[in-house]
Amino acid sequence: MSEQIEGRLLQVFRTVFDDPALVVESRTTANDVDGWDSLTHINLIVAVEREFKVRFTTAEVTGMKNVGDLLGAILRKLN
Repeated sequence: MSEQIEGRLLQVFRTVFDDPALVVESRTTANDVDGWDSLTHINLIVAVEREFKVRFTTAEVTGMKNVGDLLGAILRKLN
């Protein structure tokens, strides 16, 4: 299940950042992606919530330090 979720998450990243070649890994942070600023971060979280039909609390969002943290939060919400 994790691989399917990872694929969907990658598509969300590619859509939000308008980069079909974007590759992210578990340890990828905002500093690693061109254009990942605070506004894009909000857009990313909203897009993830829509794609996976989940809702994150402010505490959850502020606790996410990398893509792996985001993936883990999605998996917890879906299980």
